[in-house]
Amino acid sequence: MNLLHDFFLALSTNARMRQIVTTFPLSRRVARRFIAGETLEEAIAVVEKLNRQNLTVTFDVLGESVTTEAAARAAKDEYLRALDAIAARRVQSHVSVKLTQMGLDLSPDLCLENMRQIAAKARALGSFARIDMEDSQHTHATLNIYKTLREEFSNVGIVIQAYLYRSEADLRALLEMNANVRLCKGAYKESADAAFPEKRAVDANYHRLAQMFLGANGGHSGAHLALATHDEKIIAWAKEFIAQNHVARERYEFQMLYGIRSDLQRRLAADGYPVRVYVPYGTHWFPYFMRRLAERPANVVFLVGNLFR
Repeated sequence: MNLLHDFFLALSTNARMRQIVTTFPLSRRVARRFIAGETLEEAIAVVEKLNRQNLTVTFDVLGESVTTEAAARAAKDEYLRALDAIAARRVQSHVSVKLTQMGLDLSPDLCLENMRQIAAKARALGSFARIDMEDSQHTHATLNIYKTLREEFSNVGIVIQAYLYRSEADLRALLEMNANVRLCKGAYKESADAAFPEKRAVDANYHRLAQMFLGANGGHSGAHLALATHDEKIIAWAKEFIAQNHVARERYEFQMLYGIRSDLQRRLAADGYPVRVYVPYGTHWFPYFMRRLAERPANVVFLVGNLFR
């Protein structure tokens, strides 16, 4: 399975394969399992449906690693439009943003300018913006942008990846800031110098980081942890830890990806747990789609089944 995982991660950055797959009509139909649509209107309709199931949402306008300032500003403008639509339709959603889509690789100043506009719009509308984490080459710069924004905005959050060795130190620093953090395992191909190579070690670190954050008390009441996982063993452990340690509801939520374990999402919500669904939309769906195939063998089975249907 490691070979299959690495294969799809390699495809996610292959420009030639992106061109082939995205022009193949069947690919769009299969990708719709994980992607709410190519337009904002399609995505809002999905959010309304999820809200009716007692699920809140975070929007992701698909795209990353832009190569021009114009593309970065266009992506920012789409996020502003999404925030306006969330407010106008009164849906329960906020947004998640990748900094390379905001121009981080072109200019940290450009990226920060774009993120300031998104955070300011979200604040004006009583909403929230989370900064997604990308590969480990961007971790330091991403955290720097987040910390700069937190000096001005309280309505911004960040993501920490459990497979990185550095994450424990990063999470401790964020806890001292009473940060709003999404904790995920990590979905990018990393070297053994940067990340735990074995799933067992990643899972153990996820437990350790979640326990450290949720178990903190005294001066950290504003800290919030989004437990981003579809792993039922981790979810069961988290539910037990939350109950035993009387973790307040406002300090945590479960997060899952659109199209993956929808049954589990609904079950957790029905049991009274706060659950948020990560809902991506847009035309730049190929890298995201490949990473979803890399993460779980069941997703590949779904893809093959649809190709021969």
